[in-house]
Amino acid sequence: MKTRCIFSTNDLASARAAMQAARDAGVDDYDISLVARDDIELERIPDHLLTGRTDFAPSALRGVACGGGSGLLIGLIAAAVPPLGITLAGAGALTLAGAAVGGWTGALIGSEVPDIIHRKFKGELDAGHILVVIDANKDKLERAEPAVAGTGATMLPFHARTVLT
Repeated sequence: MKTRCIFSTNDLASARAAMQAARDAGVDDYDISLVARDDIELERIPDHLLTGRTDFAPSALRGVACGGGSGLLIGLIAAAVPPLGITLAGAGALTLAGAAVGGWTGALIGSEVPDIIHRKFKGELDAGHILVVIDANKDKLERAEPAVAGTGATMLPFHARTVLT
């Protein structure tokens, strides 16, 4: 499993230096991304380096899990009540329906909610800083963190396990 850490840089040149230091420390290119204020992103940062701006995917996954669990519970309860005539196959169908509705609802909600990086470091982004986001395993992070900090990037108080990377 990978862990996410975030560094703040003052400009794009500093962000590129931090990214190169992470690459030199063994972090794969697709495990490094940038987050910046909208006007900075549109002008200077290539699309392939940007992170998602919303909680779409994590919210959709939570919706699938919660909806599927609810559907399974309701299906099993319905199967246990003989007058309803629900079989175990029906309980499975209710599980799938619950997962679909939960995933859809979660995705809709998540598409309007800023992701955790944008929420937590709004002040940094508003000040015009560019955040360098690194998702890597423990060994690579142990090499990358001092190397990136050595470029002048400021490590921010954020370490989180990442499921989707």
